[in-house]
Formats: sequence, C-alpha cells, structure tokens
Amino acid sequence: MQATAYTYDPDSREGSVLLDDGTPLPFDAAAFDAGGLRLLRPGQRVRIRTEGSGDGRRVVFLTLQTFPDPQN
Repeated sequence: MQATAYTYDPDSREGSVLLDDGTPLPFDAAAFDAGGLRLLRPGQRVRIRTEGSGDGRRVVFLTLQTFPDPQN
C-alpha cells in the first residue's frame, strides 16, 4: 500500500503517514527501523504494510516508494 509521509520526529523515529484517502495513520520506531530508512521528510511517498483494523490499525513497515527507471 502507498501513503505520504506526514510527520516525522528524527529523535524518536516516530511519525505518521496519510493514506491516499486522507486518513492519518501513526507509525512507531519499530516500523521505521523495519524499512531500513535513515531519514524521512514530510511529503515523501512511502510504501507501508499495516496490521489490524479500525482504531487498532497500525503501520508495521515503511520504506520509500521508488519508481521504475523509464530508460530501462
């Protein structure tokens, strides 16, 4: 699933993303670390994995969304 980085605190490595329907969804340091990221800026497109549903839904993995090279 894709989302947009909304907030990020580099000290705690926690933040939130906005799903494409505008729903905010928080992530914790474990989800940030699982994707191998070092930094995240608001507005960046990310790929996420979630678990749970409703109010218990949470991000368990996020990484940068990469786009294929149009020359290949």
